[in-house]
Amino acid sequence: PANALTSNAELEEKNEFHALDNAKTLLSDCLACDSCMTSEEGARVFQQNQKELFRVLNLNKKCDTSKHKVLAVSICPQSLPYFAAKFDLSVNDAARRLCGFLKSLGVHYVFDTTIAADFSILESQREFVQRYRQRNQEEHALPMFASACPGWIRYAERVLTNLVTSHICTAKSPQQIMGSLVKGYFARQKVNMCLVFSLSPGLIMIVTYIISCVLSFVPQNLSPDKIFHVVVAPCYDKKLEALREDFYTALWNSPEVDCVLTSGEIVQIMEQKNVSAKDVAEVAVDSLFGEIKEGDVVRHDGKTSDGYLEHIFKHAAKELFGIDVKEITYKALKNKDFQEVTLEKDGETLLRFAAAYGFRNIQNMVLKMKKGKFSYHFVEVLACPGGCLNGKGQAPAEEAGKPDKALLNRMAEVYAAIPVRLPEANVHVQKMYQDWLEGMDSTKAQQTLHTTYGAVNQTANNLDIKW
Repeated sequence: PANALTSNAELEEKNEFHALDNAKTLLSDCLACDSCMTSEEGARVFQQNQKELFRVLNLNKKCDTSKHKVLAVSICPQSLPYFAAKFDLSVNDAARRLCGFLKSLGVHYVFDTTIAADFSILESQREFVQRYRQRNQEEHALPMFASACPGWIRYAERVLTNLVTSHICTAKSPQQIMGSLVKGYFARQKVNMCLVFSLSPGLIMIVTYIISCVLSFVPQNLSPDKIFHVVVAPCYDKKLEALREDFYTALWNSPEVDCVLTSGEIVQIMEQKNVSAKDVAEVAVDSLFGEIKEGDVVRHDGKTSDGYLEHIFKHAAKELFGIDVKEITYKALKNKDFQEVTLEKDGETLLRFAAAYGFRNIQNMVLKMKKGKFSYHFVEVLACPGGCLNGKGQAPAEEAGKPDKALLNRMAEVYAAIPVRLPEANVHVQKMYQDWLEGMDSTKAQQTLHTTYGAVNQTANNLDIKW
């Protein structure tokens, strides 16, 4: 999204990785263009930049502790291959060095959002099975559309409205579940409240500071507004998602995600400080569970995303038909970004899934729905051609305006080499379902992990968007 308060003349067509002090999010950088966005939203999105991060870092250096924040950064798994490819590192080295860099700035905790994607996928799997079983009784049960991509959700709610919104899976995206985990679960754990701040010279002040740090490892029940939560993501649409009213804790006047920075914006900070990831000390990524640190990076079963199609397909095949699917075969249709997967038995097609990436494929999909020629049970819909790995926040264009194919290929290779872990295999997730969410079918689990999507009254102009 562009800064809605900025004139068109100021929106220069240039690469998003320019000087930090002049940083703007350009219309061309975002898939949820200003036709889907009000001027107020544009202004709020524009505030989500590196300066906001440094504003909080600088507040933490002041002596007025009432304004200090626990600064937590959550990194999307599709961002790590970008750092690995750009700095010629392994993905595990990239994760640890990125963590080291962020902590050198004054960030207190650095998390991996894979655990949030675990929850989102598990809830999506369960919902698809429920919808399939209700397909003959409920008009809008099928098809089910994935809900993880905020660009797609924005387009659906503002442009497509009731035609598709009732078909969107109600499971929250990994970003917003991570917001609940950080500000809901982690805030109630043992938190080191030792905020890093600069002290004026003086031995007494230094000693006092050290003592306060030693005494600070005590159980805390932090209110959400005392945590400033930043998400590092591959695309700009995540900034819009963070503004959703349903991802806001009104009691504490606190959003679940305070600021979204793209992978490219983090590299911008490195470049401004003349730091390379290779020069930064490695620091283990934190976990949500006390002193436990994260191990090696893992991913889900998708090629360039969190793999909703593959996980839901395999789960549904087993749950609904008792069939164990080991490998999935994709069939490309009109182009490589529209692919089909089917489950067949005795000549009958039991399941028909599709992956639709990019808005042109999305529009074709919608046209088929309008004509009543839509035969799919589930569609993994992503706004970015090529999937999340190709988000415009980390896939900068070369001078000719074409994607940097060499970088994208390296990112794809890095991502493909990351070991896959099934969401069901995460023991922490299973424990949190019981201890924190009071069971998988509880009211708390429903409220924490799900939301609703519907048509939104549009105040912006020009809904006839061409992609």
